[in-house]
Amino acid sequence: MKVLAILYNGYKAAKAEPRLLGTVENELGLRAYLESLGHEYVVTSSKDGPDSDFHKHIADTDILITTPFHPGYLTKDLMDKAKNLKVCVTAGVGSDHVDLNAAVDRKIQVLEVSGSNVVSVAEQVMMSILLLVRNFVPAHEMIERGDWQVSDIARNAFDLEGKVVGTMGAGRIGYRVLQRLQPFNCKELLYYDYNALPASAENTVNARRVEDLKDFVSQCDVVTVNAPLHEGTRGIINKDLLQHFKPGAWLVNTARGAICNAEDVASAVKSGQLRGYAGDVWNVQPAPKDHPWRHMKNPLGGGNGMTPHYSGTTLDAQTRYAEGTKTILQNYFEGKPQDPGNVIVGLGKYESQSYGKR
Repeated sequence: MKVLAILYNGYKAAKAEPRLLGTVENELGLRAYLESLGHEYVVTSSKDGPDSDFHKHIADTDILITTPFHPGYLTKDLMDKAKNLKVCVTAGVGSDHVDLNAAVDRKIQVLEVSGSNVVSVAEQVMMSILLLVRNFVPAHEMIERGDWQVSDIARNAFDLEGKVVGTMGAGRIGYRVLQRLQPFNCKELLYYDYNALPASAENTVNARRVEDLKDFVSQCDVVTVNAPLHEGTRGIINKDLLQHFKPGAWLVNTARGAICNAEDVASAVKSGQLRGYAGDVWNVQPAPKDHPWRHMKNPLGGGNGMTPHYSGTTLDAQTRYAEGTKTILQNYFEGKPQDPGNVIVGLGKYESQSYGKR
């Protein structure tokens, strides 16, 4: 079989650090395994446009491996050209770069390594919340400039204790965020999700479900997005919803950039309706240099906590999702059943409820 992997370039870092498994250079550690079984393995970062390696190789590819960090967008049109394609594997979590409805129609299986980076992302959420609330980035930039004016930082720095924090999505990552918020003595923890948590789980993290999204955001000092991207969440945080946020609230998004309208969020930060926005996911990846999230600032010169998409690709997470990808491939080659939690689309039907109500 022909296996095509779309990964990101690691350059010098990948050569110096072999644990950067999700890079073109280190190939998820799969080459020896795949070639020992007689399979062809093509690894590239070239993914955009008709002249890219992705578009050229997809026509006779049997198995496609992609990552959320440098996604190869598998559209319906590309699927129609991929006559041999049987399986798409996400090395990580989040398969929204695949047209899932088209995969159902074409009976192409879509699998991901569920759980491989949930701890990594939950930790990034906590870091992002704290750096916004404590006004960390402007403070650090001040030190780099050689300046020292504490009042310029303290005027927009707060404690997390006593704040209302809510997660949009209370699945594997959202629930872990609620767990990690426990020691901070927040005033209240809220969650918005079309699936209610079991009562025992709610009680464990002392979280209250709010069923209306506008009501949910209106109560929160901090909103963190931990929901997958699908038809029901694309662009859901827009100008209209942002008007229902508490004035001066903070928003953290480590889920998917396209859940937010980029221009509307940037405008809300600029006006001060949002005190800040932090995250590592972008509606286009890599993000163009003129993307509004790169340069947005609140009226006091802070509020920007954006990073490249790396929350789920720590070295620890890369080990987990590389091993998980190999297990998925082994199961497929040997005709063994997959872990049900890894199956997004089975043969002609959705298996997961993570991508909206079906």
